Amino acid sequence: MITIVDYGIGNLGSIRNMFKRAGVLSHVTSDLSQIASAEKLLLPGVGAFDNAMKRINENGFRDVLDEQASQGTPILGICLGMQLLTNGSEEGNLPGLGWIAGHARRIPAVDGLKVPHMGWNVVRSTGHGPLIADLPLNSRFYFVHSYAVHVEDPRHSLLRTTYGIDFDAAIHRGNIYGAQFHPEKSHRFGLQFLTNFASL
Repeated sequence: MITIVDYGIGNLGSIRNMFKRAGVLSHVTSDLSQIASAEKLLLPGVGAFDNAMKRINENGFRDVLDEQASQGTPILGICLGMQLLTNGSEEGNLPGLGWIAGHARRIPAVDGLKVPHMGWNVVRSTGHGPLIADLPLNSRFYFVHSYAVHVEDPRHSLLRTTYGIDFDAAIHRGNIYGAQFHPEKSHRFGLQFLTNFASL
């Protein structure tokens, strides 16, 4: 069972529908006791970094999430949820969860590329592990973001892509995983990715 954390920000319905398509049980909850006892957690997110962290810090989610992270529960952050896993973002002033050393930086507007980055990008593997198992070569995912994560330790990078600059498209450290793209909007590639997470 995948527990999708509802802290007031995120495309929850689409994520749950993709899990349903994968034949994976999931539920959406803001109940701290359910989050504390979850087998696996998915941390969604859209919008501004500081607003998301403020909601997490002020509504009791932070302590529960930190405890789940420290005891080895698999946690996947997607889109803004991945950025929250890091130390922070140029978009805001609040520190992130700090589970994976890194920082989100604004994508520069270079070579006529529009920001935010919206669209499909091919990713390349920079690591290995069950989360990216069985992804075909030239897998592509759908992105919508203005800030991109750069991890400090290359061993924490799983996938990278390029949009004007190179950046981390998926990251991991132990039981903590992140994806900058939207797997719920990425068709068969996203389906495989979420199936892999459910199988951890």
